[in-house]
Amino acid sequence: MIDPSALYPALAQVTPAVAALGASVAPMTVPAGTVLFDANAPCQGFPLVLSGEIKISRHSGDGRSLELYRVVPGELCLVSSACLFRSTPLSAQGISTKPTTLMLIPPPVFMQWLQSPAFRDEVLGLFAERMADLTVLVDAVAFHKLDSRLAAALLGRGQDLAVTHQSLADELGTVREIITRLLRRFEREGWVELGRERIQIRNSAALRTLAATLPQ
Repeated sequence: MIDPSALYPALAQVTPAVAALGASVAPMTVPAGTVLFDANAPCQGFPLVLSGEIKISRHSGDGRSLELYRVVPGELCLVSSACLFRSTPLSAQGISTKPTTLMLIPPPVFMQWLQSPAFRDEVLGLFAERMADLTVLVDAVAFHKLDSRLAAALLGRGQDLAVTHQSLADELGTVREIITRLLRRFEREGWVELGRERIQIRNSAALRTLAATLPQ
């Protein structure tokens, strides 16, 4: 079994130790696409990812989705920690993007662990890092043109993309109709060729020029 302390060094100083928790925190493995928690649900525990990846997203009532961040081994989940800090429902959904192994730490144990300066500093450091990431995300969503963000999303995936307009809309936090309209404009410009669940890049340089208008 993967030693959680190897991924999360601060756990070496917490009380109770992970090893003392026994079967109550036995690692669980879930397939890709498993919903681990939902927005507005009570937090069942604090996830420690041992392998795989969890995508954290917000969803609107009209079906739109916006990815906030991803949690990989050695990283902590901001949404879960905020929920436990304030004893409030979860504010986003967590879903595995690949086969994922994790431990779910019970809320009372998480609160005990916060008494450890090393673990508390790690959690507070996480808040600072994620806040910086989310500020950049909000800035991109609110203040930058969607066509530039779409161009950036198309780049770096090769010349032939097996991707749907809906998945691009979900990734960029908008609706499919807008993505389709923009892609058709790109096609008229000769930058892409559209097919069924497929996009062929015809002019990477033009897309790069458009994407370059985003702040670095």
